[in-house]
Amino acid sequence: MKILMLSKAPLRGAYQRKLEELATLPEVEQLTVIVPPYWKEPRVGRVVLEKAYTSGYDLIVEPMAFNGRYHVHFYPRLGRWVKALRPDLFHVDEESFNLATVQGIQLAQRYGAKSVFYNWANIYKRLPPPFSLFEQYSFKHASGALVGAVEAKLILERKGFTKPIEICPQFGVDPSVIHRTAPPATFVRPGVFTIGYAGRLVEEKGLALLLEAGAKLRGDFRLVFIGTGAMQESLQAQAERLGLAQQVEFVPNVPNLQMPGYLSALDVLVLPSLTRPNWKEQFGRILIEAMACGVPVVGSSSGEIPQVIGEAGLIFPEGDTEALTATLQHLLDDRTLRAILAEKGLQRVHENFTQTEIARRHLRLYQKALAE
Repeated sequence: MKILMLSKAPLRGAYQRKLEELATLPEVEQLTVIVPPYWKEPRVGRVVLEKAYTSGYDLIVEPMAFNGRYHVHFYPRLGRWVKALRPDLFHVDEESFNLATVQGIQLAQRYGAKSVFYNWANIYKRLPPPFSLFEQYSFKHASGALVGAVEAKLILERKGFTKPIEICPQFGVDPSVIHRTAPPATFVRPGVFTIGYAGRLVEEKGLALLLEAGAKLRGDFRLVFIGTGAMQESLQAQAERLGLAQQVEFVPNVPNLQMPGYLSALDVLVLPSLTRPNWKEQFGRILIEAMACGVPVVGSSSGEIPQVIGEAGLIFPEGDTEALTATLQHLLDDRTLRAILAEKGLQRVHENFTQTEIARRHLRLYQKALAE
C-alpha cells in the first residue's frame, strides 16, 4: 500500500524511528511523510525539525498556516502532494475536530484515497461550531481512527464513530537508542537518591506537588526537573520557601537523543499529573522512555498513566501529597524494590511499546480502513 502521513509530531528526531519501522513492513510499498519546518508549542516555544531517522521513506517539509494554533492550522500547498502521490491511504495525524484533519480527508476523497485520523482527546466535550462540524465531517468520511488512550476510544464510540479504532500511542521507543547508558559526568551525584521529572514545566503536570512531597522526605536526595516551561520561576521560588534550593536542579533543553543519559542517572522518574476541567494526562511518553532506561517510575492516577505503567511501577492518587511522599520514601529506603520495578518496566516496554510494535499497530488499522 502507498501511505501518505501528515504530522507535526515527527519534528523530534527520536520520533522518526517509527516511520522507518513502518516503511520496512512488507505490506508498505511507499511511505511519504509531510511535516512543517517547526511548530510553535504553546507555553513551551518553537520546536524545530530534527532530521535523525529518515531512511526508507520520503520526508517532505511544507509550511503551515496559523502555526501554533492546534485546531485551525492547515497546509496551504498540501493538495499538490496528494494529487502527485495518489496514496491508497492518507493518515492525518490530527484530532477529528481540527481544520487540518478536514483538509486532509477532503483531499483524500478528491484523489481516491481512504483516510484515518488520530485522537488524543480523553475528556468528553460538546464542541461548538465550527469544530463540531469538523468532527462530524471526519466521522462521516474517514475510514478509521487511531487513539492514544482507552478513554479516547470510548469517547469516539459515544459520539457515534462506528469505523475501526486502534488504541495505540503515537510513538514507541527504540530500545537500541533509548536504553540505560552512561549519564553526563557533570549530572551524576554518587550516593544521592535522585528523583526526576522530564517534560513541560506547566501547572497541570503537578510539579508543585512534587516539591511539597520532597520537602517531607527523610534522607539524602535531590529533585531534578528536565525541561522548560512557564513554571520554572515559580518552582524555583517554591523550592526556596520550602528550604530545598540546594536539592533542586533545573536542566533545560536536553535534545531527545541525549535524554537516555540523563534518565539513566535517576533513581526514580515521577509524573505527578493533575486532571483539570479541560485536560488530563493522555499518555505520558516519558514513562516508557524511563522504563526503557531501567528506571523505576511513579505516576499519579490521572488519565492514561495507570494503563501505561500497568504493574511495572507505582501509582498514587493524583493530588495526594502524603501518598506521593510515602511512595518516594518507600523507594528511597528499598533498593530491592527499585531493582524489581526497573526489571518489570523493561519487560513492559519490550512487549508493548517498541517502535516496531507501534508500527505494526498502525498497519493493522490501515488494513482495516482500506477494507471499509
